Amino acid sequence: MLLGVHGKERLQQARAAFAGRWCVASLRILVADDHDVMRRGICALLEAHPGWQVCAEARTGLEAVARAEELLPDVSVLDFNMPELNGLAAAKLILKISPSSEALILSVDHSEQLIRDLIVAGVRGYVLKSDSDRDLVAAVEALENHRSFFARCAAELLEHAKRTRGSYAGGPDIWKETLTPREREVVRLIAEGKSTGEAAAILGVSAKTADTHRSNLMRKLQIHSVSELVRYAIRNQIVAI
Repeated sequence: MLLGVHGKERLQQARAAFAGRWCVASLRILVADDHDVMRRGICALLEAHPGWQVCAEARTGLEAVARAEELLPDVSVLDFNMPELNGLAAAKLILKISPSSEALILSVDHSEQLIRDLIVAGVRGYVLKSDSDRDLVAAVEALENHRSFFARCAAELLEHAKRTRGSYAGGPDIWKETLTPREREVVRLIAEGKSTGEAAAILGVSAKTADTHRSNLMRKLQIHSVSELVRYAIRNQIVAI
């Protein structure tokens, strides 16, 4: 049967509504920067990527934390220099609120101390503002898959620190692969002698999932025994002696 004009319109509307139901953003991003032009440019760049949505914007660090608490974004892109609370301080609070999320810091400059502070805080993304056109999308793609992305200059600093880490104040393990807050919790439970069942109950997951977390962690940290993991936890102040 041929459709009339109105019938075709209704069919098109139904198809659009059906498609809209399935075209849900796979990654929700919070963008915080006190410079309106910069923030809008970042939002436009990120929203041009298929499946990404900027779910919130903020002009200050405190506003970013409030929006993150409200919306629980998957990734927070934070300018380092913001009023009220800088990007690093805001990232620490956001990762505490939402341990499964990721944070990326944008900055106009860099230093070894800043990179070290980011790693200690669990921030796994760092991009220079001057390189944001080139690196920002790649950085967010890495964080979407829970992988680290540091600007080239930061990577060079990290490599230098690895070569000289014997006398580095942060200790040798600080430069190992960064752990998420959830991974740190798993390390703590194992180091405290919790069984797989006990750890699963505390984490609210199945015993199989808890065992998978443990295996993935040991592979990630290149650790081959529980005793090594305990030493790692003590050295990195995840558990007390």
